[in-house]
Amino acid sequence: MISSVRADAFVEPPAGSRLVVRKAAMRDIPPILALINGYAAKGVMLPRTEFELSEAIRDFSVVTGPDGALLGCGALHFYSPTIAEIRSLAVHEHAKTHGVGRKVVEALTREAGIYELDAVFAFTYVVDFFRKVGFNVVERGMLPLKAWKDCVRCPKFQACDEIAVLRILRPENWEHAQPQPWGLAMTSPADELIQIPTPR
Repeated sequence: MISSVRADAFVEPPAGSRLVVRKAAMRDIPPILALINGYAAKGVMLPRTEFELSEAIRDFSVVTGPDGALLGCGALHFYSPTIAEIRSLAVHEHAKTHGVGRKVVEALTREAGIYELDAVFAFTYVVDFFRKVGFNVVERGMLPLKAWKDCVRCPKFQACDEIAVLRILRPENWEHAQPQPWGLAMTSPADELIQIPTPR
């Protein structure tokens, strides 16, 4: 649903690389649309419309190169006062080894911290990439129900092969709020599943 980057998108940019990370502006809508819908045509992302992006542009952060060209994007979508999803993560093919994906995810994670969220999650095909920025694999069926609202229009809805990943930002709050022993889950092997409780 969201991730059109590979694990090598995590690689540090070359020394002297002038990548700029910033919140998206309305002028970024055409290149974001072109990037996301290019991957949607390959079946790895959901397509977006200009109207949808206009509504959600405040969720987006972008990375631009020295010439101002948009190299990557991603959005932080809130689901509750404590958790949000990193979604619409896309990186231009030619930028995949320049650390663009890493910069986008780190920017969105910092933003989640500013909003004092306890955790962020994502649906992805590139688990290794997310593990390198502190995420763990989780049981996708236990995500908040609202997280599935876009899935119903996905052609893979009945046979989804994406993996859910979670990064806990404030363990002390998360552990206190959850009945499960989250401290143990945090120290378990990266490929173990962590259950996210559904709303009661």
